[in-house]
Amino acid sequence: MSARKAVEDVLTPAMTRALWSSDYRPALPVSVQGFDLSAVLPAVFYMFRFGRRRGQGKFVEAFGRASGTASQRRRSVTVSAIAERLADDPGGMLRNFEGKASQAILGDLLLCYCLDNARYALGRDKQVQRIAPTHYMSSWIDLPHTVSHLRHVPEMIVALLANQPRVAYVGQTPDSKRGKTWFPVGGDIRDNVLLMPFAQGMWQEGPIADNYAADRFDEGPRSVGIDQLLMVRLAKSLDSAPSKLKGKSEIPNIRCIASRASRHISEDLRRYLRAYANRMPRQLLVDALECCVALGLTSMVSSVIRVMNSWAGSGRIDGDKGPGELFVDCSAGADAKLRALAEISMDEHMRRARRLPVHFMALRILDYKVRTDIKLKKKINVRDLTEAPQADEWLTLLGDLLHGRNERSQIIMQILDEQASALASGVERDYPDVAQLLTDDDVLPNPVWRLAEGLVALRGNRAQNDLASLIDSSLMVDRPNGLARKRRGQRTIAGARKTVVLRSAVFTDTALEYLVHLLLLKPGNAMAVRSWFSFDNFIGEVRYRYGFYVDRSPSGMNISNNLLLRNRQFLDRRLRDLGLLASVNDAEPMKRLTPRFEPSEG
Repeated sequence: MSARKAVEDVLTPAMTRALWSSDYRPALPVSVQGFDLSAVLPAVFYMFRFGRRRGQGKFVEAFGRASGTASQRRRSVTVSAIAERLADDPGGMLRNFEGKASQAILGDLLLCYCLDNARYALGRDKQVQRIAPTHYMSSWIDLPHTVSHLRHVPEMIVALLANQPRVAYVGQTPDSKRGKTWFPVGGDIRDNVLLMPFAQGMWQEGPIADNYAADRFDEGPRSVGIDQLLMVRLAKSLDSAPSKLKGKSEIPNIRCIASRASRHISEDLRRYLRAYANRMPRQLLVDALECCVALGLTSMVSSVIRVMNSWAGSGRIDGDKGPGELFVDCSAGADAKLRALAEISMDEHMRRARRLPVHFMALRILDYKVRTDIKLKKKINVRDLTEAPQADEWLTLLGDLLHGRNERSQIIMQILDEQASALASGVERDYPDVAQLLTDDDVLPNPVWRLAEGLVALRGNRAQNDLASLIDSSLMVDRPNGLARKRRGQRTIAGARKTVVLRSAVFTDTALEYLVHLLLLKPGNAMAVRSWFSFDNFIGEVRYRYGFYVDRSPSGMNISNNLLLRNRQFLDRRLRDLGLLASVNDAEPMKRLTPRFEPSEG
């Protein structure tokens, strides 16, 4: 018998559906699964433009085979097929690309600027899976084919930037009450600070709301780069943007329980876009925005881990906890000793994260019990507590139940105790270890934890693999503008040498450039750089805001001063090579950061 079928037989299919997951979105607004951060921005463009989640578009219909299953038709969409279709367009949008050689050149241009193959494979005959945000018109193309593959990251970004604190869904506030905002939802693209830098040559015709073909491109002579022109031609061949997602297309307005990390990512996105969106080349801006989201998500996930560890002990939410501490290898792998220290630090971070699936399972169990308990529902307004952007009160209620501070706690714990015993009987033959865990009240007296541990164990490695995929995706591991690297190495485990995956936090050049330009901005709304921001200030801010340690040892580690000094010297040298560090003399206080781009005024 499968594990899920055994659970359904005991806990009912309805309760199993609610529990058989890795997510708990009131605590963490993104799904605990892997995703591709480089594909997020086009979906964000669409959601800001239409105020809804993106549905099925015409990309496969336009460039794929006309027959076959849905999977076969998607696999038939290759760069070669797209180039041939664009070259044969009777409208003449891309002229003089007749012939195999010319179409091969067109395909290479598309692959270089606009499209990515599945698994970043090379070649013009592989399945196309991602669209690059070279222009606002990338929002017309439904890649990836299902927006849920982005794991609710675009929805989180839109909710943070729109900043509508008292609604359940982004865009619900009436137009008359929205007031001035830098990031309007469902309005003119020229009013949105994020959309405007990507919308060169764009204007809108007729009614804007729910008009999926209202966006127009000025075909007159303009200084539009080849990357933008190719994207516009590619999108215009589809005639219109995709319609909204069928079913629940609203954008949830959910905040992370780690309020400090959520506040930081929101501030970073707003300030960076306002200051530099119109000051730097588009490709640099795209890379910087990806770094911003990667840093924010990494801080958010590590902060949630710390908040949930605290909640498990007290039942209270302390959203002001900072991110987890990570030692960062500033040599980017060039120094073996620094790389080894960074790998040890990341291993400790992954170890601390292993309890998160159990904590989320406990939350789902208590959540389900509260929603189905008639007496509790009469005393509280479940809808108001769960649809509030910040779910602190809801999680505190669940914590009170867990720790026996609610009048219904004893009855609910008794029911869960009986269900844990029944589940143990149901899985005893196929999963004896799990059955022992479910009934061992000497080790885990609280039935919530016994049931949570047992259900996570029945799901096998799925929960831990999903969490590792989320952390890797947030860090953009092994990407040119990522925050971590991964390799295979040897570790001694239980007296035996085994091959394991080793991760280490690093600062790529793109990440350093982004951090310098962001942290140089003065606090507040004024878009101006600080008159003096020292190298020491920079290291301290990176440590405080994001949990990356350069010249200090994270908690639980004891790193020699010589290695810390070497790590600091690597960072000093790399910032100088990038032209971001200047000094009057060799004294540490006289080293200051200097930007490459000046922020916008006003």
